[in-house]
Amino acid sequence: MSRKNNSAGILAGLLAGAAVGVVMGLLYAPEEGKETRKKIKKKAEEIKDQANEQYHKTSEKVKEQYGNVSDQVKDKYNTISSQVKDTANNIASSVKEGYDKYKDQMVSKATDVVKDVETELDGMK
Repeated sequence: MSRKNNSAGILAGLLAGAAVGVVMGLLYAPEEGKETRKKIKKKAEEIKDQANEQYHKTSEKVKEQYGNVSDQVKDKYNTISSQVKDTANNIASSVKEGYDKYKDQMVSKATDVVKDVETELDGMK
């Protein structure tokens, strides 16, 4: 962005220099004051129009670049968001599988313990 600010500053300096040069030339020209003032006014309007045109061109470029950067940020956000969701789903699935596996093992061991206890109780009778 500083490069654009420098370019705008250089452009403004050039336009101001040109305006001063034109005004100085007109002031020292051997013409009537009324004619000189008309020429100065006309030249000032031309310079103003050029400056406005340059401003609008620069403004459009900035808007376009903002749109491009905004689109890139949105794309990156969507990509990262999708990756995070996929990773979270994979982790949740792994945790569920592990839980189901250990739950089944615990139920099986508990069933074995219950059978052993029942066997011992039957043996004591």
